[in-house]
Amino acid sequence: MRTYPELIACVSCDTVSERRDLRRGELALCSACGAVLQRARWNIQQLAALSLSAAFLFIVANATPMIAIDLGGRHSQTTLWGSVLSLADHITAPLAIIVALAIIVLPALQIAIICWLSLFALGGRRAPWFNSLMRAWESMHAWSMVEVGMLAILVSYVKMKSLFDVQVGIGVWAMAGLAVLLTAIAHRDVRSLWFELQSDAE
Repeated sequence: MRTYPELIACVSCDTVSERRDLRRGELALCSACGAVLQRARWNIQQLAALSLSAAFLFIVANATPMIAIDLGGRHSQTTLWGSVLSLADHITAPLAIIVALAIIVLPALQIAIICWLSLFALGGRRAPWFNSLMRAWESMHAWSMVEVGMLAILVSYVKMKSLFDVQVGIGVWAMAGLAVLLTAIAHRDVRSLWFELQSDAE
């Protein structure tokens, strides 16, 4: 099958445009609908560093307490998983499934995929299952909501602060850092890996 690496199709309207070499900070927009076609490329080392850092922060965010509460001498704290499980014990059980998928399961899969792809890319080749994983990365991006989860934690903290003695745990700071890193990765043109690496048989 013949390929055209010098061309790029808009993901919003399918308009085909010529691929351009961009400098850092530049964007290429679709002439038909204005959607982002390309972003300036980062090097593979930067992508791998961001991906591994995100994996580390994800582990910390899920393994350490998010918020600790002191009430009348009684101390209670919870992790991210603990807060999801607390939703599962009530009528809010369906909501617990959505929350778990949006702020734990899908981000974990995204991080695992980008780490897998970037570590192989450091060696100058495509990872096994490259095509399928790239498509999965693209499809999961819209459903991964770490930033929304972080906003919900901040709102909860502000509301509880007026009622209890509330302390922010390490998990919140890890979650905040993770939101920043995932945003930075998403704003990199990860799709450029299709053209930066040599094809390997899957």
